[in-house]
This record gives sequence, structure tokens and C-alpha cells, in this order.
Amino acid sequence: MHTLVVLFGHPRNPEAFRRHYRNVHLPLVRNIPGIRALRASQELGSSAATPPFFALFEADFDDEPAMQEALTTAEGQAANADIPNFASGGLTVFTYRQ
Repeated sequence: MHTLVVLFGHPRNPEAFRRHYRNVHLPLVRNIPGIRALRASQELGSSAATPPFFALFEADFDDEPAMQEALTTAEGQAANADIPNFASGGLTVFTYRQ
């Protein structure tokens, strides 16, 4: 299993982020072939006054080649191209093998 993790920074307009993420971006992501499971969380808690990230996304794939192939599909490219439309706080992306 290989997992893609995206940590979203705090957006300029949290409500606009939530609306776009829920109504536009996640439906695009769900169309990406090869995703075995996905998890999306918003407004993360932290012991710090302000959590370092606003939202977390994880997608599981069979392995790294399956993930790479999925992200190069038209559906994967469409989801990636949508990110600038709502992620005004930037993002951090990494992957790991389970």
C-alpha cells in the first residue's frame, strides 16, 4: 500500500476553501482511478494556538507505480489543476509506503 498525503495551509478565506474543496475538488479526486481509500479532514486540532495546517488529505493506492499512473491520468491531472482554485494557503505533499 502506498499513501499520498496533502497538508493544506491556512487559506485566506476558510469558508470558500471548504465550499470548493467539498463541492468541486473532492468529486474530482473521487474520479481518479486506482484510489483504494481516501480520507479528508478539515480544521485540524493542535496543542498549538493555531494548528500548522488547515486540512489533511490522504489517498491509498496499491503501490507507488499505481499511484504515479493514477496521477498522470486525465482525472488525476484535472484534480491537480484544480488546487490553485482554492488552496491559497499553500500545501505540502509527501508519500509513504505502509
